[in-house]
Amino acid sequence: MNAADEILDIVDENDRVIGQSPRGEAYARGLRHRCAFIYVRDAEDRIFVHRRTPTKLVFPSLYDMWVGGVVGAGESYDDAALREAEEELGVSGLPRPAYLFKFLYDDGAGRSWWSAVYEVRCDLPVNPQAEEIAWHGFLPEDEVERRLTEWEWVPDGLVAYERFKAYRSLG
Repeated sequence: MNAADEILDIVDENDRVIGQSPRGEAYARGLRHRCAFIYVRDAEDRIFVHRRTPTKLVFPSLYDMWVGGVVGAGESYDDAALREAEEELGVSGLPRPAYLFKFLYDDGAGRSWWSAVYEVRCDLPVNPQAEEIAWHGFLPEDEVERRLTEWEWVPDGLVAYERFKAYRSLG
């Protein structure tokens, strides 16, 4: 199935399902849907960072410190987080990502989605999907921080990262 044909739940400002739509139409019409963001660290506590392929529907060729994606119609955030993490990392048998918090992303220009944020440790060798990920690496957090000003990052990922750092600081 083409990614644009995947059926998504459309949700309101309170994350209640109000309808369904194909992904391509949801993007084109700016319909609010659901996404899962997973922060992945390896055994050495480095962060999985990647550059999206130029063929991605949203934010092509930009860097991201999250894996994840849209939640399918009728799918739970938790199930989507595990599915997306395993798909994008190219692994199976990943531990279930730990749910941290949820926020409403809205860029004010028609892109809006409820975003559930997770974290997981991946000690397995990764083999990322070539159609999704053009480059990847596990980077120490200080290098990720340094690259924030040097690389062009996905805007929703930057918002999630700032909220993640604030969440962690509350400890």
